[in-house]
Order: sequence, then structure tokens, then C-alpha cells
Amino acid sequence: MNRILTALALIIAVPLSGCETGAPLSAEEKATAMVAIVMGDETHRFNVEVARTPEEQERGLMYRTSLPPDGGMIFPFEKPRIASFWMRNTRIPLDMIFIRADGSIDRIAENTIPESLEPVASGGEVAAVLELAGGTAARLGLDESASVRWEER
Repeated sequence: MNRILTALALIIAVPLSGCETGAPLSAEEKATAMVAIVMGDETHRFNVEVARTPEEQERGLMYRTSLPPDGGMIFPFEKPRIASFWMRNTRIPLDMIFIRADGSIDRIAENTIPESLEPVASGGEVAAVLELAGGTAARLGLDESASVRWEER
């Protein structure tokens, strides 16, 4: 009887151990990009992770408890589209910067609410979304007149 129970436990446990999609990548596996936000005469630089695959984009910054002041994540899209994000399992407030294909900013959603299921959407079609630590846009005085460019490394 003990052998049967042990075998059943293994049959159930082994498949479940690898079920979570979007498991975090090691630092060596993560794609990064240097992002520059130009506002007037100032350029603000960020070293961010790139969420390219559907799994990376689905996971985003979920479960993080902090972000460095110059960190974040960029979500580039294959072609411009209306983007809508939520904060499910995201434990920290974020500033979401919705970026058009020409690098101009469509919208900045500041200090989004952690764990909220309320959609945060762009105003129009965007080529990417940049997520930074909540309060970054206000701290740097960023608004929709700024422009964004990035280069993957």
C-alpha cells in the first residue's frame, strides 16, 4: 500500500513542479535594453529587461517587491496596437509609459495600483510599453512631450 501511495504522489507531484509558465529567467538569460527618455534638454537612461515572448509579456514584473531607480521592463510589440495591462500579482506600483512607433509618448499611467485587475490601457496604437518604478515619471518631471528610444543588448 505504501508503494502505491508513493507512486501516486510522484505521478501527481512531478508534472506539477514544472507547470508554472513564465518562470523567472536567470540574470544571464534575460534580454536587456538601454532606454533613453528625452525630455527637453535632459536625457534619462534606464537599464531595463525586455519582455519579448508571450510568456515574458504575460509575467512582466509580477511578484517583484522592488525595482532599482534606473530599472524596469519594456514590452515591444511586433506591430503597433492598442495595449492594455493589468497589475495582477504585481506587488509594487508602476509607471506605465505607452510608446508610439515614432518614439513619442501616447500616455503615461502613473503609480498604477498593485494587484489591481482594472485594465490600464493606451490611448491609441503603441509599439511598446515601458514599466518603471511608481513615481519615476513625477520624480523626473516626465510628461507626454518626452520621447523614448531603446537599444537591446
